[in-house]
Amino acid sequence: MINEKEIKKIAEDFFNKAGFSATVEASALEGEKGKTILINAKTEELESLIGQDGKILFDIQYILKLILKKKIAEYFYLDLDVNDYKKKKSDYIKQEALATADDVFLMKAEKELPPMSSYERRVAHLALVERKDIIAESIGKEPYRRIVIKPCL
Repeated sequence: MINEKEIKKIAEDFFNKAGFSATVEASALEGEKGKTILINAKTEELESLIGQDGKILFDIQYILKLILKKKIAEYFYLDLDVNDYKKKKSDYIKQEALATADDVFLMKAEKELPPMSSYERRVAHLALVERKDIIAESIGKEPYRRIVIKPCL
């Protein structure tokens, strides 16, 4: 069983030992694909924890998951956010993907979204999954992998 208080304490200790002052919120959700642990840290030291394009944030998430795996026996997905950075970025990606899909539908011409991480591409694909008037597919190789949106013929 995942204990939210224990997760919160582990995350707070992690940030404190790393030299960051952060207020941590933690919750656990049960979904179709298993358990998800959501951790949102609030801090003044935003740039140091996020890095360019969120790279440091994803690295911290990986390290924190390794620490939590030692305490939690069951499988879980960890979603770490700092000052709602990932939420805001996801909202922006969804808006861009939907606006681009609208353009593709109206102009009947394909368009590409800029290169994105696998996480960001997943957000865009999920935003477009209900659209039956377009086709979205990932193309290219990392780190230049991107989504191309095409009109359905």
